[in-house]
Amino acid sequence: MVKKLSTIPFNGTPEQKAKLDAVIAECKGDKSQLMHVMQEAQGIYGYLPREVQIMIAEGMDVPLEKVYGVATFYAQFSLSPKGEYDISVCLGTACYVKGAQQLTDKIVEILGIEPGECSADGKFSLEECRCIGACGLAPVLTVNGEVYGKITADDVPGILAKYMN
Repeated sequence: MVKKLSTIPFNGTPEQKAKLDAVIAECKGDKSQLMHVMQEAQGIYGYLPREVQIMIAEGMDVPLEKVYGVATFYAQFSLSPKGEYDISVCLGTACYVKGAQQLTDKIVEILGIEPGECSADGKFSLEECRCIGACGLAPVLTVNGEVYGKITADDVPGILAKYMN
């Protein structure tokens, strides 16, 4: 799965930068702490936009390509912000064969965002994931961890309507 860079402008605050600077200062000189710094940065900003990756690379004295490589390799890192309502569609085998792709397609149609993106208003984000362990309920999607199972694309508008108001 390819991670997409955010199209939403970066709006970091001076307070967030100060927190990240403090984390980097603690770990400066120990390149083995790169993952830790990245995890802390994601905790501070909610995701790892290019601007934050640059701060980490410069502060830790590692190439930007290294930071980007780690961010795109590990599923725990996100290159785009999460919306107020984080939607995840399971594309594990059971869900996929029972129509999960149609769920994603309907969400894309309604919200106008692709998987890996966040709506411009910051209200919704969409991810595709692998098995969430609810195969008996396939196909499954979650909204902020709330599970919706045994649904069809026709159910999606009603589910999203709960969060649109």
